[in-house]
Amino acid sequence: MTLTQNHEQIFPRPLSGEPPLTQSTGTLPVRAAIVGKLVSLEPQDPEAHAEQLYEAGHGTAQALQIWDYLTYGPWPDVASYKTTLASQANSHDPLFFSVRVHATGKVCGQISIMDINAANGSFEIGHIWFGPELQRTRAATEALFLAMDYPMSQLHYRRLQWRCNSLNSRSRTAAQRLGFRFEGIFYNHLIFKGMNRDTAWYSILDDEWPEVRAKMQAWLDDSNFDAQGQALQSLAAMMSNRMPSQRRL
Repeated sequence: MTLTQNHEQIFPRPLSGEPPLTQSTGTLPVRAAIVGKLVSLEPQDPEAHAEQLYEAGHGTAQALQIWDYLTYGPWPDVASYKTTLASQANSHDPLFFSVRVHATGKVCGQISIMDINAANGSFEIGHIWFGPELQRTRAATEALFLAMDYPMSQLHYRRLQWRCNSLNSRSRTAAQRLGFRFEGIFYNHLIFKGMNRDTAWYSILDDEWPEVRAKMQAWLDDSNFDAQGQALQSLAAMMSNRMPSQRRL
């Protein structure tokens, strides 16, 4: 019997007892608005978004702190920022979105779907920044949920990543609050703004996503907020007792 004749019995050979995958993974995300209850993620548009985004990210001393851990920014004026925004708007990976808050009608933050590997079903959310008025709000959490949910639930990706500077304690806390699990640190990973960056890696896997998704939806639900708009339950607490992926055991 030749190898060719018997190839269906020989390939693929399972490793560590794992069966071969029988379904295709994700498809590429498209440049289209993702609409939620509190916010919309709009494909980035320098003409429509530059002025409001610049104000959100430069208008106060607190806003300027946004750029401390990003590899770019701040900018001296709207015109120079608009040039960067035009480049981002023309990118397909990262795929940039501006965050518009329905209550105010204002664009006041940014998020991207990036490192898109449709063949292997992996992606990351990154280039995230929110203006002070959006930070630590229910609307901000919904913006993150929309960016996470689109590839995981609609495009059937297998892996969602979060990476950040290991010194960025706020970003690391946010990752854990959203249900990401810590995977490790890449030391001497990048040089940015003339400084070393060690990068912390986090992920959510496809068999973890249904539980993470349900907890995020429960936290975002109207029933979880009082008349003053304060959450009755902590999302971090809700995520703390969830089950790990079988792949992590």
